[in-house]
Amino acid sequence: MSGRRGGPAPGPGAGRVDAGHRERGSGTILAASLGIVVMLMTAGVLLLAQAGVMASRAASAADLAALAGADAARGIMQGDPCSVAASVAARHSAAVLSCTVAGGEIVEVRTELAQHSPFGAATGRARAGPPP
Repeated sequence: MSGRRGGPAPGPGAGRVDAGHRERGSGTILAASLGIVVMLMTAGVLLLAQAGVMASRAASAADLAALAGADAARGIMQGDPCSVAASVAARHSAAVLSCTVAGGEIVEVRTELAQHSPFGAATGRARAGPPP
């Protein structure tokens, strides 16, 4: 029968702390950890997006600089093709790393943005000239 009057007999787990009490607050830690992981993943995606935007800006600066240099090489604009390309690139916050004029009318330009991302410098390369 029972060891107490009017109550059930004590079981094998009598006097122990309930297992649910040991895990109290584990949901909070799990939710906080998940929140931190989501924030870190978002920061990583934003850094990659920033690098993509900067690469696009460098490529655009190279395209515009090469087109302006090709116009100068063909005599449509006044000035040295590489000087014109450098001034156009500077307007787009880029520096010309190299500029070559081939065949008298074809200009190839490599640019680098003044700003650097955590992944390094964003560079662009373009070639422009008269239609074939």
